[in-house]
Amino acid sequence: MEGMPTFFPSVWRFCISFLLFTLLPSPTKCRVQPWLSPSPAPLLSPLVKPVSGTPVLLAPSPIVMKVIVVVQHHHLNKELILAISFSSIAISAIVISIIFFWIIWQRNHLVQGFKDQNYVGVDYATKGLPLGPIFSKFNSLKMMKKKELIAMIEYSSLESATKNFSETNILEEGRLGRVYQSCFDGGVVAAVMKLDGYGQEYERMFDNELDLLGRIRHPNIVSLLGYCIHGETRFLVYELLQNGSLETQLHGTSHGAALTWHLRMKIAVDTARGLEYLHEHCYPPVIHKDLKASNILLDLDFNVKISGFGLAVTNGGLNKGIAKFSRKLDYAAPESILGGKVTEKSDVYAFGVVLLELLIGRKTFEKNVPSLCQSFVTWVMPQLTDRLKLPTIVDPVIRDTMDLKHLYQVAAVAVLCVQPEPSYRPLITDVLHSLIPLVPIELGGTLRVSDRLPNANQNSHIH
Repeated sequence: MEGMPTFFPSVWRFCISFLLFTLLPSPTKCRVQPWLSPSPAPLLSPLVKPVSGTPVLLAPSPIVMKVIVVVQHHHLNKELILAISFSSIAISAIVISIIFFWIIWQRNHLVQGFKDQNYVGVDYATKGLPLGPIFSKFNSLKMMKKKELIAMIEYSSLESATKNFSETNILEEGRLGRVYQSCFDGGVVAAVMKLDGYGQEYERMFDNELDLLGRIRHPNIVSLLGYCIHGETRFLVYELLQNGSLETQLHGTSHGAALTWHLRMKIAVDTARGLEYLHEHCYPPVIHKDLKASNILLDLDFNVKISGFGLAVTNGGLNKGIAKFSRKLDYAAPESILGGKVTEKSDVYAFGVVLLELLIGRKTFEKNVPSLCQSFVTWVMPQLTDRLKLPTIVDPVIRDTMDLKHLYQVAAVAVLCVQPEPSYRPLITDVLHSLIPLVPIELGGTLRVSDRLPNANQNSHIH
């Protein structure tokens, strides 16, 4: 076998020598044992008659001969069985060792082959792959350490797809950079995020996106289609969500006009489903750490895709760098701000803030509203528990369009989610089960919507 390590011929020579030594009799064992000693030879021949003596004296001799023959055969059989047993054990051990070393050699040879073909390494990451069929089919390649390799896209393809990063193609500007609408060859439409910044923290966030989104597959988690490294600048290419982010829908020019009460509940349920997958069905569990309205993307049918996994972690630990990279801390749980500790309950707190945004329709921080300058949750909490005040703070777009019992139930869920003490907050699974009955069946829930909402608030003076 070409490339076989040099120790294999030595192993085979050892095997052959051992077998010869074990199975062939030694010189001492080759000596012929006499049938009867020291009896004279004529006694062994049945044709020779005795010269003298009586037949009675010769009778014991055959008996002695039979006893000696039986004992000698038994001794030889025991030696043969022992030799075969030891030989079988030795051969088995040698064969197992050979297989073990062969597997190691094959693995080392495979790793070297991957390195030679530049599947991993600086050269591959720098040069990139042509877009072509790889990107159009969104195939992912298997990488070492159970990590998938997202399609590498050439920088020239990004320039062409975004019209040289034209300002007219800008979809959104976030704290990490701009997002451009792009159209690649073959009609593939995508969103290209250009990370503005460099350094270890940006590098870690970039790698985090590649690692997690390369492994996560869920209808409510955004799909990462490719990436590009161009000098110090890094690009991430996502599937394009035509309705943008929840933040754009709620606080953009439309001010949430397209979001009905049932659509808002659908958005809440879809977001909870995505978090439940991260918390309950990923191993180890994934903590998003950066859930907020701008990281909740919506497609044409207002299906949710959670994005923004740059700060996500797969265990607890200290939340270093959250103050540096978060534009605002209104979604951050108290324990993560004070002690840096994050758990699944930290995501539940952020979800509660998003749920309040869907209800009230206001930003979590507004300079023009003094009462909201410090804490959105602190301002809204007393009004959530007051059944008379609650309908007055609901977003005017959806006011009087829901069953008041459903409104109180959603408010109660939000209050539980934003509790200062993490142990008082529910699991995201419990939150999901509480909200599903409020979403119509055609939108993914279990609610059967009637033509008329009998318990809806009909008081027009609230407007």
